[in-house]
Amino acid sequence: MKQILAVAISLLAATQAQAEVVGASGDRYILKHEARSSLTPADLWARLIKPATWWHPDHTYSGDAGNLSLEPAAGGLWREDWADGSVLHGQVLNTVPGQLLRLDAPFGPLQEMAVSTVWTITIKPDGGGSLVTFDEIANGTAASKLGALAPAVDFVKGEAIRRLTDSPD
Repeated sequence: MKQILAVAISLLAATQAQAEVVGASGDRYILKHEARSSLTPADLWARLIKPATWWHPDHTYSGDAGNLSLEPAAGGLWREDWADGSVLHGQVLNTVPGQLLRLDAPFGPLQEMAVSTVWTITIKPDGGGSLVTFDEIANGTAASKLGALAPAVDFVKGEAIRRLTDSPD
């Protein structure tokens, strides 16, 4: 995952972010991403709860997004299981099917930093499609240097919202 973080930082420098780092300091960051999709809220929800269909494999431990699963109920898990191991990416805090998914989700290198990360995904009708918002708030200690990681996390979540909202083939 550390290599993935380094790649994400270098890619961020080469691309324009489609999102906003709302705030960042040594011990916290706030990110916001917004995208429109031609998918209806119901169809987008069905896609959202199957992260294997949209999460980028480069941002997994196993290198295979097909190993991801999500149980979309309070207490449910976003996990990754493969032959040589498993990892808990997040735990569901709140769901309103078709509208809201909130996770306690210290993905990747944030886990080993023992930080608190809440990722809220909202879906709203938008014409014949949907408006999706990712809001993420991470808090830790000053030693966690979260503010410095904000651009890399912003890149990964920006890529994720684009992949989620793209119409499947």
